[in-house]
Amino acid sequence: MRECIVVTGGGTGGHVYPVLAVLDELSSSRIVWIGSGAQLERRILEGRQLRYYGIPTGKLRRYISLRNVIDIFKIVLGFLVSVVILLREKPKLVFSKGGYVSVPPVAAARLLGIPSLTHESDLRPGLATRINARFSDRVLVSFPTSAAFFDDHLRQKLIHTGNPIRKELLNGDPQAGRALFGCPANLPLLLVLGGSQGAASINRLVLQALDRLRESCFVVHQLGSQHYEGRERQSHYYPAPYFHEELPDILAAADLVLCRAGANTLWELAALGKPSLLVPLSREASRGDQIENAKFFAEAGAAAVLQQEGLTPDALREVVLHLLGNADKLERMARRASQLGRPDAAKRIAEVITTTIGGGHRNRG
Repeated sequence: MRECIVVTGGGTGGHVYPVLAVLDELSSSRIVWIGSGAQLERRILEGRQLRYYGIPTGKLRRYISLRNVIDIFKIVLGFLVSVVILLREKPKLVFSKGGYVSVPPVAAARLLGIPSLTHESDLRPGLATRINARFSDRVLVSFPTSAAFFDDHLRQKLIHTGNPIRKELLNGDPQAGRALFGCPANLPLLLVLGGSQGAASINRLVLQALDRLRESCFVVHQLGSQHYEGRERQSHYYPAPYFHEELPDILAAADLVLCRAGANTLWELAALGKPSLLVPLSREASRGDQIENAKFFAEAGAAAVLQQEGLTPDALREVVLHLLGNADKLERMARRASQLGRPDAAKRIAEVITTTIGGGHRNRG
C-alpha cells in the first residue's frame, strides 16, 4: 500500500497551487487533503487523485472581536475532527501550506506523534505559520531573510527551499503568446495581473491611463472575474477575466509585468526571469506582507515598486513607459529576477518530505 501524506491549507489559490507543484514530485504517494471546504479550493483540486476533507475552521484574530469566541469553538472542533482524520488515514507526514485551516491538523499531528512540515511563501511569516512552527519538525521558507522573524529557538528548524511553482509556467512560448492577441513585433507587451479576484485599484489606474499606454505598448489586462464585465477589446488592448492554459505563453511574451506583490506571483516571475512593476497592498488593507515582499525584490534589483497611496494614472503611466523604453534596465531587472528564482523549489521540498518520512529530520521544538 502506498504511503499516505496529508496536505493541509487552502481557502485561496495562493495556498493551493504551490502545493500542487510539490505533489507532482510525490506521484507515488497517496494524498489526503484537509482544507477549509471553500468552493475555490475544491474547484482547483477537482480531478486530482486525492481524498478531500473539509474541516471547521476559525480565523485567528489579533484584535478584540465577539467572533473570536465563536471561532475558538470552530478551531477546537477542527482540531478534534483532524485527530479523527489522522487516526483514520494513518499518514507518514503532514505538510502544511499555511492559512488558518492548517493549524488544527498540524497541532493534531503533534499530539499523535506524526512528523509535520510547514511552508511559508511570504517574507514575514503569517500568524498561522508562526503557530505551526512550534509544532512542526521543519519550517520551509521562500525568502532567505525570513529567519529574522522567528524566535531564536525556532530558527534551527528553518530550511530555505524557495517557493514551489507550477512546471507548466516554465514552458511558455513568447511567439505563441504574442500571436494570441495579435501583438505587433515592434511593440512591447505590458501584462497586468489583477489575480483571480481582481485588484480594483490597479484596474482603475490602468483603465484611466489606457489611452496613453496604448500609444506606446500593447496592454494585456487580467481584470479578475468581478471587474471584467463590460470591458471590450481595443486597439493594442486585450482584457480578460482570467487566464488559464494560455498563461505560460503570455508570461513568456511579456516585457514587463504590473501586479501586486503576492509571494506566489513574485516567485513565479523570478523563476521566469521577468521584470516587474509592483503595487503592493497597503498596510491598511493587509498585514503588510506584500510591502515587505516588494521591498526585497526591489532591493535585489528585480522589480520597481509604486506605493498605492496617492498613486495617479499619470504617475503609473510615466513609470511604465520609462521602464519599457529602457531595454538595458529591463534586461538588468530580468537578470536579477532570474538570480532570485528557484524553479526547482518543488523538487527540493519533495526531497525534504521524503527525508523527513525516512527519519532524517526530527527536530521537535
